[in-house]
Amino acid sequence: MTILDTPEKIQRFRLLTLRQALKLEIQGMRGRFNAYQIIKQETGLKGTRQAVFNQLTKLLDKETQSCV
Repeated sequence: MTILDTPEKIQRFRLLTLRQALKLEIQGMRGRFNAYQIIKQETGLKGTRQAVFNQLTKLLDKETQSCV
């Protein structure tokens, strides 16, 4: 089990969760909040839902590689 004990780890987990919510939005599922808008506001990414998903995935992969 991993403990998220730093603000950076918590933020990364939050972005991973929002990415999964955006993936569901792309497939047509809607929830109580709009992950697409939250991601765009917090990261400054632009484009369609699919483009933002791809950019966020690259951003998170890049962070993962720099942590290793």
